[in-house]
Amino acid sequence: MRVFSEQVYGIPPERVVGSVGETKFEMRNGKPVLMKLPKVIHIDDKAGKPVGIHRFIGRRPVLAFGNSDGDQQMLQWTAAGDGARFMGLVRHTDATREWAYDRQSSIGRLDKALDEANAKGWTVVDMKRDWKKIYASE
Repeated sequence: MRVFSEQVYGIPPERVVGSVGETKFEMRNGKPVLMKLPKVIHIDDKAGKPVGIHRFIGRRPVLAFGNSDGDQQMLQWTAAGDGARFMGLVRHTDATREWAYDRQSSIGRLDKALDEANAKGWTVVDMKRDWKKIYASE
């Protein structure tokens, strides 16, 4: 994401949090290079999301959006901060216009986070019910 986040989304790479592989410095043919290694040092999913935000951004978010149970801890971390906060979930329920996954899905499951969102009053947007358009080309 960091490679194209600024060009596509206008988000500078230093503000993109994600999984991170190990990198090491070495000299090759008299020139310094950074080499990617076959090792993951941070997985940006579930409890790793708030850890990554803290590690790379250094601040608790004031708003967070997610679309699966893998985002629940990030939403919990955001909600626990002082002052006004916004937590939002997008339910992918429109298999005709997009990919549908929800409580029973084998990928991208949205179940426990949805229950917590409903219990705590977080904003939940349902693609099929709430969006007239999903893509600009529609």
